[in-house]
Amino acid sequence: MFKPFCLCVILLMSLPLAAETPPQVMGYGVKSCDYYNRSYAGWQAGQEEHIAEYIHYRDWLAGLVTGLSLATGMDVLKGVDEKGAMRRIQLYCDEHPSDDFFTASMDLIRLLSSLK
Repeated sequence: MFKPFCLCVILLMSLPLAAETPPQVMGYGVKSCDYYNRSYAGWQAGQEEHIAEYIHYRDWLAGLVTGLSLATGMDVLKGVDEKGAMRRIQLYCDEHPSDDFFTASMDLIRLLSSLK
């Protein structure tokens, strides 16, 4: 009979390596820039349903930035506040409405940091 530790090692060894599969993007990161732009415009206009959506996007970005900052040991936004980051992402999304929010977020992070 396998001990719990041995079973965990076997299960971990059976998982595919990170290089074999592309990273998964979940949540608001997969939503289109066009959808984000509508939420951003509604947030600026004070429309309640869009304010809630904007907050979801902001929280998703905060999680991404926190994870990357912890993983890299650096401030990936180089001191840019969340409102400025969200505005910059909105500008990107104006020019690339069919891209997703993750791509727009990573464009900003790459612009501000040395991440490639």
